[in-house]
Amino acid sequence: MRNLSLRTRVALATGIGASVIVAALAFFLSVAIARNNIDHLDDELDTAVDLVELNADTAELFLGRVGDAGAFAVTLRDNGIVTASTPTQLPPLPDGHTTRTLGATEYRIHTDTIRRDTGHRLTIAVAAPTARAQTVTRTQQRRVLLTGAAAVLVATALGWILGGRAVRPLVDLTDRISRGSPAPDLTGAGTGAREAGQLSAAVTDMLDRINHAQNRTEAALDTARTFASTAAHELRTPLTAMRTDLEVMRGLDLPLPQRTDIINDVLRKQTGIESTLTALEQLASGELARDHHYTTVDLIELADEAARDAARHHPDVTIEVRSDPPLPVHGLPSGLRLILDNALTNAIKHGRATTIHLTAHHTHDRILITIDDNGTGIPPTERDAVFTRFYRGSTATRDGSGLGLALVAQQTELHNGRAYFTDSPLGGTRLTIDIAATRPHHRHRQ
Repeated sequence: MRNLSLRTRVALATGIGASVIVAALAFFLSVAIARNNIDHLDDELDTAVDLVELNADTAELFLGRVGDAGAFAVTLRDNGIVTASTPTQLPPLPDGHTTRTLGATEYRIHTDTIRRDTGHRLTIAVAAPTARAQTVTRTQQRRVLLTGAAAVLVATALGWILGGRAVRPLVDLTDRISRGSPAPDLTGAGTGAREAGQLSAAVTDMLDRINHAQNRTEAALDTARTFASTAAHELRTPLTAMRTDLEVMRGLDLPLPQRTDIINDVLRKQTGIESTLTALEQLASGELARDHHYTTVDLIELADEAARDAARHHPDVTIEVRSDPPLPVHGLPSGLRLILDNALTNAIKHGRATTIHLTAHHTHDRILITIDDNGTGIPPTERDAVFTRFYRGSTATRDGSGLGLALVAQQTELHNGRAYFTDSPLGGTRLTIDIAATRPHHRHRQ
């Protein structure tokens, strides 16, 4: 037993347990079958006694002429004296059913005594051999045993199959260890299925944590590399232009108006660089978002705050939040605010909107946010492309970083949703944000 696999032990334990149960059931069923067949034979004898009783006079005339050949026997007594009988004469017995061996044959006998009108007592005894009932009993008992044996074999096979599934964690764990993953010494891990499963779960959890930490480290490094590469690519052009402007100012004695224009151009480029760096930082933060950053917030309150801030910076724009609080959503508060801020900024700055309607409502397990504007709109052929990084639509202003809607798309994906543009009833475009109302279990990252 010490060298048997855990799977084999499970199969053997299942087979032994099934054998004990089947043996007990077979014993009780065998007794019940034997008793049932005897009862059936007694019912037949009861019917025979009733028939003889109804035709007692006729039976006395012909009974002695009928041979029984060991198949049946009938004996009639009047006040204890035999008046008629088959060749096999039945002994005097008390009323009821009993079993007796006559000669070499075992009989089941039913004796019944009745009183005649003459005052005499007529005793009727009818018997049938038990051999036929015993044959049926043995046949049925044999079927029970064969069925029980088949049940034991099936139970053992199921124990083998299910035992294999039960120890699958250890098999998987062994495979992971063979691939080089760190693990403790597993000597004696197969001493018990429950303990083996607990050990497998614990070690697997440890390996998952290690792999998760490695993945997070690699993701952080990839994010850092992407950030550095993207920043270098996007900032090189404005920095080169700023350097050119500064060299022109240093090398030439320009009139004041021209110097002022160059300085203003440098300041615009510097503002654009700051905007790009801020957007890149926000993108990197979104890619490094963790589950513990998620919390429940009121989306309508966030929308009201975003609308007030946008109206303060753009007093000539009418912004209406057309939903009443509360509307709870489990998500990243900073990410949700970023979606709203960038959506409003895009509509005002690039869409040149003067009226914006923001609505949000709950449907099943989703939250739908719609932002309608009366701006210049986005051509249908560009409505998917504007969500990619550094893409500037044909109707957008030239001083944008091309990252605003990319941030909207990223944060929407972090909330297990999607963002898309359609036509707006106000004449411009409608930006729809479809996100999960609860924390997503699987998040896709750009």
